[in-house]
Order: sequence, then structure tokens, then C-alpha cells
Amino acid sequence: MFNKVKKLYITSGQYVGAVLAAPSKMQGLAMSFIAGLGILLIGSQDMSLAQLQDRYEIEYNDERVDNVINAIFVYLEGSFGALIMVSAGLLAIVSSAFGQYRAALGLLAVAVGAFLLRSLVGTFFNDEGIA
Repeated sequence: MFNKVKKLYITSGQYVGAVLAAPSKMQGLAMSFIAGLGILLIGSQDMSLAQLQDRYEIEYNDERVDNVINAIFVYLEGSFGALIMVSAGLLAIVSSAFGQYRAALGLLAVAVGAFLLRSLVGTFFNDEGIA
């Protein structure tokens, strides 16, 4: 039993020494990934525990941001949005006629997105301040 533990200790020490002295490409990538993950976890720890602390009571006035977002929505829901929707729909039809089905699906998503933008934003984000 003692010999097995000693042999395991020696082989693991040799492996770690070889990794530290001359790591292979995969071992170097693994060490870089672990180091990056450690930096990310340590760096984001303070903000992840921000709810538990009272020192982050920051209040700001977001009325100007709400006004800008509302202006963008007014443009996209008005005649400009209709122009985007119709042109994207027509380009989707043309591109699908020429066999560009990927482009057609992308343009179709743009057309539907221009049509449903405000409801999507209302569904996924807080839109109380946006008139």
C-alpha cells in the first residue's frame, strides 16, 4: 500500500514538473483557460455580491435615455419603420427567388423585428419610463 502511494506521488510530481517545465500546446491552453476563469471569477465576485451590500445605492435620472429610446421607437413605428419593413420584405422575396435563403431569412427577421420591436422590448425589458 505504501509503495503504491509513493509511486503515485512520484509519477504525479514528475507529470507536474514536466507540465511546468515544458508544457504541450493543450496543457498551455488549459492553464490559460484556468487562469482566465480564475481572473473572471475573482473580478466578478464583488458585483455578484452587490445585492447584499448597502454601499451600492446609486440613483440616477434616466429621463434623457427614456426620451431617446422613445424617439427611436417613434421612428421605427412610424413611416420609417414601415419603410424598413416593406423594403426588407421585398428584398427577402427577391433574395429567396435568387436562391439566397440565408439572406432571405435574415431580411425576414428584420422585417418582423421592425414590426414587433416595441412589444419585444416591453416583454423582455423594463419599459415603465418609455412613453
